[in-house]
Amino acid sequence: MARYLVSIHHPDDYDPFAVEDEAMSRDIDILNEAMIAAGVRLFVGGLNPAREAKSISVLPGGEVQVDDGPYLKTGEHLGGFWVLEAADMGEAVDWGRRAAVACRAPVEVRQFH
Repeated sequence: MARYLVSIHHPDDYDPFAVEDEAMSRDIDILNEAMIAAGVRLFVGGLNPAREAKSISVLPGGEVQVDDGPYLKTGEHLGGFWVLEAADMGEAVDWGRRAAVACRAPVEVRQFH
């Protein structure tokens, strides 16, 4: 069994209080219960807004710099994720599809190496 990261992506201006209603919360709960029942979910986590992030980089000369906000300036950010243990990428993608529907957001699936 391999391990996979199933990550949810949100626009930078994502407001969970405006978007996440009871139906969406129910759908995510159902998905989490299904993952637990199938024995694939190892860990799950939702993240605070990207504007609360701290980015840390090493400058030439070795100085460490800490900046407010996300490292990547892309207009989207990681909103939450699952770590799953699945038989193969196909199974992980099937869970990713269910996550995209439940979270009403784009999802990326990547295998750990």
